[in-house]
Amino acid sequence: MTPVIYVPCDAAALAVGANRVVEAIASELSARGITAELVRNGSRGLHWLEPMVEVRFGDRRVAYGPVRPADVPGLFDAGFLEGGAHPLFHGDTEEIPFLKNQTRLTFARCGLTDPLSLDDYGSNGGLIGLRNALAMQPAEIVQQVTDSGLRGRGGAGFPTGIKWNTVLKAPGARKYIVCNADEGDSGTFADRMIMEGDPFVLIEGMTIAGIASGASKGYLYTRSEYPHAIETMQAAIGIARKAGILGQSVLGSNYAFDMDVRVGAGAYVCGEETSLLNSLEGKRGVVRAKPPLPALEGLFGCPTVVNNVLSLASVPVIMDRGADFYRDFGTGRSHGTMPIQLAGNIRHGGLYEAAFGITLGELVNDIGGGTLSGRPVKAVQVGGPLGAYFPPELFDTPFDYEAFAAQDGLIGHAGVVVFDDTADMLSQARFAMEFCAIESCGKCTPCRIGAVRGVEVVDRIAHGDRPEEQIDLLKDLCNTMKLGSLCALGGFTPYPVMSALTHFPQDFTPKPDTLKPLAEAAE
Repeated sequence: MTPVIYVPCDAAALAVGANRVVEAIASELSARGITAELVRNGSRGLHWLEPMVEVRFGDRRVAYGPVRPADVPGLFDAGFLEGGAHPLFHGDTEEIPFLKNQTRLTFARCGLTDPLSLDDYGSNGGLIGLRNALAMQPAEIVQQVTDSGLRGRGGAGFPTGIKWNTVLKAPGARKYIVCNADEGDSGTFADRMIMEGDPFVLIEGMTIAGIASGASKGYLYTRSEYPHAIETMQAAIGIARKAGILGQSVLGSNYAFDMDVRVGAGAYVCGEETSLLNSLEGKRGVVRAKPPLPALEGLFGCPTVVNNVLSLASVPVIMDRGADFYRDFGTGRSHGTMPIQLAGNIRHGGLYEAAFGITLGELVNDIGGGTLSGRPVKAVQVGGPLGAYFPPELFDTPFDYEAFAAQDGLIGHAGVVVFDDTADMLSQARFAMEFCAIESCGKCTPCRIGAVRGVEVVDRIAHGDRPEEQIDLLKDLCNTMKLGSLCALGGFTPYPVMSALTHFPQDFTPKPDTLKPLAEAAE
């Protein structure tokens, strides 16, 4: 049997030389007269091992990594096409503890298959959910998604089935599905990994959403910083259209659904659904006041489902395995699995999909291996640049929506960014305010002005200008932004600021000449 060599085409692997590794492997195969199949797969999400090269021979699939071009001749000398021993050898891929201990539902195929092979997709469980959906009435599909307990994976955690049901029942000759792939949170990459590593699952999920809600057109909105994801999604859509998965008759049914990719300029606020819709319409990306809700008056004034990539990519497994199967994973009101992204100062960074309920301490210390620097963990920010900072004292917090809310935090898109004991939390609080000031769309005063004032107040604390008085002012400002902002950008900026102040008060002491004014830092 001809061995198969897998080298990821995922952006994380490309960034550390995957293409050069492919060239070295191809050159070595030619020079040695060896026949092997070379497949560009998605990433498995073990980012500290990228580029991670896998070899399949017989019934085994083994991993080597991180592989550099200079390592390739030695791998061939060691007989890596037959699983030969080498310092970079990690054994059977599925037995690597980081991967073995996951519960992969949404990411079941990512890294396993050729992203643009429909045959691979179908032979690994793809399209079963869509075929099941086509045999049901739209209301039945909505009910199954509702019964599964699936909640929005983009931040707010709103029940997906309720949103779909609202659009289904809304009057309108034209309805839309919009996939929010504007992944702008720091430390997040799950959306990109799906688009680059398993694009058909997203197409299948969007198609099911269209059938369920009565929409015949979908748009995937992503950012210009994701060129590989854009290219892969466009290619996959073309393949799906040619295969009859998209078009006037979905898999030969009476349902029509088609979709396109739209690229934004990368404004963080366009991750908010109404700003995204404005951008999608060719307008300035500013927040819309609600009501009306996008489910009733969304894209071009029509009823619109706006869901995150991970929400839509979770739908096929629900339609395949059933609502009860999916709902049994998790804890409390947080059902199913969550692809958690481990980043920052962490030894084993990458994507770890697990059922809700795993604790923050397990993620950071047991799975992530602690800090890469070897120093003690000081804080973990969960939920992107607007997420709260958790100290080690709160590491027993289970990963679920309500538990995080009880600690004045949010799961968001499940980005986990680790900081060691050299981090200055006053500087981190300042960064949150500065980030909001730069990224604000300017629509509402609490966000537009409040963030600028916030930077000024933090600077005064740092320079010893009546620090106690300024801290009281900062608390009041955060309360105003939280309650008065139109969207989550201004409304959630207080989370990192207040958590830093609450859990690390020792850092809010004068630090003369350590912080630059906002105008200078923004140049």
